[in-house]
Amino acid sequence: MPEDLLRRALLPIAAAGLLALGAAGSATPAPQAAALIAKAQGDIARGDGLGAELHLKAAQAAGATRDDIAARMGEALIYQGKRDKAREWLAPGKFSPDEAAHGFHLLGLLEHGDGNLAAAGQAYDKAVALAPKSVSLWVDLGYLRYASGEHMKAIEAADLALSLDPGNVRALEFRGLIVRDQYGLAAALPWLEAALAQAPDDRSVLREYAATLGDLGRGSDMLAATRRLMSRDARNARGLLLLAQLALRAGDNGLARTMLNRTGEQLNALPAKMLVDGILELRAGNNLLAIEALEPLVQRQPGNLQAQELLASAYYANGDARLVASRFGGLASRSDASPYLLTLVGRAHEVLGERDQAVPLLQRAARSIERPWAGVPESQPVGSLVAAHNMGAAEAAAERLRAAMPGSADAQAAAGDVQLLLGRGAAAVERYRLASRVRMPGSLLQRTVAAMVLAGQQGEAAALVEAYLAQNPSSPAAVRLAASLAAGQGDWARARQLLEFLRANGSGGDVRLLSDLSQAQLRSGDAAAAEATAREAYRLQPSNPLAAKAWGLCLNALKQRPADARALLAKAQALGA
Repeated sequence: MPEDLLRRALLPIAAAGLLALGAAGSATPAPQAAALIAKAQGDIARGDGLGAELHLKAAQAAGATRDDIAARMGEALIYQGKRDKAREWLAPGKFSPDEAAHGFHLLGLLEHGDGNLAAAGQAYDKAVALAPKSVSLWVDLGYLRYASGEHMKAIEAADLALSLDPGNVRALEFRGLIVRDQYGLAAALPWLEAALAQAPDDRSVLREYAATLGDLGRGSDMLAATRRLMSRDARNARGLLLLAQLALRAGDNGLARTMLNRTGEQLNALPAKMLVDGILELRAGNNLLAIEALEPLVQRQPGNLQAQELLASAYYANGDARLVASRFGGLASRSDASPYLLTLVGRAHEVLGERDQAVPLLQRAARSIERPWAGVPESQPVGSLVAAHNMGAAEAAAERLRAAMPGSADAQAAAGDVQLLLGRGAAAVERYRLASRVRMPGSLLQRTVAAMVLAGQQGEAAALVEAYLAQNPSSPAAVRLAASLAAGQGDWARARQLLEFLRANGSGGDVRLLSDLSQAQLRSGDAAAAEATAREAYRLQPSNPLAAKAWGLCLNALKQRPADARALLAKAQALGA
């Protein structure tokens, strides 16, 4: 659990604890000690951990026992960032009866924050047994369940929290984040707006709201929401990062850098900041600085393929072709390797004179429609079995995992991946649909569409893509799929519109996309634009058979340079296009 999430979770606990303290009157310690504990709780409600600690020490001197103040002291120390000292007070689990639910709740938060998910679950179970109607407890338990892969149980926790208090800001926010994963960006907005209606100045909700608007491509609305956030807290580092991301999307590198610099060192360990920093340095041509920014991110998130590709790009631009070929060759050998990574590693082999290794990679990049399923994570037994081509054992392992964790989106998706690899489209669709009840990222959309097409469900595939695109209009995966479906139906005007949107929004160097766009432009009657696009694709990658074929077809259509057109088409055929 990130530090800001931990702090956010403490606020409703502090408020609930203050009410409980006032209601517990007769069970509190001596009047003087009880008054000091009440003052400490007031300090905590204001975020003053140090003041709370001093009042609690005074309460202990006035006769309060360690059990009386253990939960409050742990909370005060968490607010000060002294997690180890907080653990000394909370981990023994010795609290006075009135403080026990509060103490175990805090212990659960602390364990979650330290990555001890099983221990966090045990602490929350004790807290729930003592306070089954605590809304903040159910919300935090939901976050834990989501992090633990118990996705369906997390949704149940969110629903229970809302049934207890339909206007609870934290419960509305949590449900909004789940809906964002389940149904898409646009579907999350009403939940976040409902939370803001309850608490217009809530910084956590404002951050999520602004980020969701930005991902929807609603830049002006994102800017307005971020300004609202900044007006409440002009130095809010997350708000500044959102502004940096917005400027980055708009291509204003200077403004993005200014906003990023204003965050200081507060977010240095945040993956989103590392990513923005790496992109900015790459755009500025500072390859070594980009490597310096992206290496820690890749070490922390080895499964972050975008970060891996950017790092490979930085090394390639820095002239480290051998390192690109050796370090990223494994990623390029995976079935879900993107055309961009395949091209980078292929070009690295070309630079090294290893054409026998370069050609297969570049041909895969050219031909591939980015095989629409991601490899099962290597950390899972299923993944190693798939890698070893032991599909029978892989299927058995995936189904065992699915039976053991029926509420896990990851388990359902992994089982779907195996079915898709086995060519069983309908079975894969069934499992993917269960996974999508929790979340539907672009990669799962691609795999689901592939499974539907394999199962002969082309109509359902088209409807799914259009519904997803309505909720996530900026999703590259959805736009690309919608363009392919439009082309398959002969709607070349729409295919062109969608592909031009992708080119204008960061995919201008994607040779496959440019080749497809050239075909859409040609089929929609604009041969001149098609020729310019195909020529750009060929300039970027002369060894790409699709680029060669696209340019040759365009020259034929324009009746220009017939000898060149014949040579390009012959080259494309020789390369397998």
